[in-house]
Amino acid sequence: MRWLSKEKWRPRLATVVVAILIVVMALPLVGLFFFRLYENQLIRQTEGELIAQGAVVAAVYADAVRAAGIAPERLGAPISADPARDNNYPYQPIEPQLDLAADDVMPSRPAAVPATADPAFAAVGARLDGILDETQKTTLAGFRLLDPHGVVIAGGGEVGQSLGQAEEVRRALAGAYASELRLRIPDQPPPPLYSVSRGTKVRVFVALPVEVAGRVAGVVYLSRTPNNIVKHLYGERGKVTLAAIAIVGGTLLIALVFIRTVSRPIYALIERTKRIAAGDREAMRPLAHHGTREMAALSAAFLDMAQKLQSRSDSIQTFATHVSHELKSPLTAIQGAAELLRDSDGTMDEAERRRFSNNIVTDAGRLNLLVRRLLELARAENLAPSGESTTLHAALALLPVDTRLEARIGSGGDIGLGISGENLAIVLANLIDNSARHSAKQVTIDAAAAGDRVTVHVGDDGDGISASNRTKVFEPFFTTRREAGGTGMGLGIVLALLKAHDGTIRLVDSERGTRFEIDLPVA
Repeated sequence: MRWLSKEKWRPRLATVVVAILIVVMALPLVGLFFFRLYENQLIRQTEGELIAQGAVVAAVYADAVRAAGIAPERLGAPISADPARDNNYPYQPIEPQLDLAADDVMPSRPAAVPATADPAFAAVGARLDGILDETQKTTLAGFRLLDPHGVVIAGGGEVGQSLGQAEEVRRALAGAYASELRLRIPDQPPPPLYSVSRGTKVRVFVALPVEVAGRVAGVVYLSRTPNNIVKHLYGERGKVTLAAIAIVGGTLLIALVFIRTVSRPIYALIERTKRIAAGDREAMRPLAHHGTREMAALSAAFLDMAQKLQSRSDSIQTFATHVSHELKSPLTAIQGAAELLRDSDGTMDEAERRRFSNNIVTDAGRLNLLVRRLLELARAENLAPSGESTTLHAALALLPVDTRLEARIGSGGDIGLGISGENLAIVLANLIDNSARHSAKQVTIDAAAAGDRVTVHVGDDGDGISASNRTKVFEPFFTTRREAGGTGMGLGIVLALLKAHDGTIRLVDSERGTRFEIDLPVA
């Protein structure tokens, strides 16, 4: 049976790894296009620079207006008192307000219209015009100095024209600071909110009112295109290059670690699985490189399972050979006796007929015994621990009295053992039966606890086991009393029962008879 369905598509591990690495490597690059906070910071930075430059120009212009002795009634609108500003007097900070994501991008600045400037303010502007030109060469900002009516009196080629129709100028003439984002190029639609070029297609406009004697003496009108993110990154190309190298290097390092710790061990385990399935016993060994602790545990569990399956397969093959051999002998004898009885044609006397009939009954009985013992062995090998406990006294009480020999408990009869009374009785019954078949008259059972384990010794005073047979006693169907009805499966049943309860049994040296040592968990 194939457990993986061919109809359902599944990606390869390498495909998943490559996809993850591409995403990891692309995240910083994609972040540049959606990094609106950074581009907005460039807008705020530009507005802050224009505010600082405008504040200096406003201070110079205010001193020039005071020095010119212009009458207060010729100034502009009064500036209303601001409680917050009065509390901070003499400091009047202006924080950048523009937000590239939230503010609407206005159309390009309206064209200036012809107007007539107040001669007194025009004279002040003429004196400051050269200063604005020199400042613009360094700051790259556009400067316009407006009188209280919005007429340009200094800066650029629009002197003598009015800019009062611009929204930010109108608000500044009313005594309030104003700033706007406007398109750089006329007749072009506003860029989308998430456009990459949104920050590069706009220009920042700042209108700063100039206060003299509590009234608006004019407006410093500044504009500048903010630094776009591409230009800024180009200016930092050395750092960007190092960052790109770090990203690529980090991605390759992740790939190397992933391949070495996950991908390569998995493929090695798959290849090892195929070899084991093909019957290659040399493949049942640990991987050369596991990568991670979990992969080492998985590999160990897999190899342990493969070894157990291989051992079970070998046991089944050996067991099948033994079973066929054990069943073949009585079946052959039964068949031979039955054929002789069939072909006798009345020439066989009664004694011979009875002898062959008895042979058939005896061999049929042996077959029945073998089948029964095979069922007992199969039941023992597939037994699950019940969690019950017992003692030697309780288990021995479950056995029928054996008139052939005496079984007594020397010490530790009340120690709790991690096995049910019924199963321990089966173990003891098989060992006592073996002792009786080897001329024993007495069986002694002792137990001693050590930590969480209990050691039980079962010894007899029988003939013992020869040196040549000591290594064979636990082999299925091995017996030296076959003519007396022995099947050679008693110790196999004992071994299987103890193994199901986390126990073991072994043959140990004894001065007389046979002595077995059983190891079981404490109840």
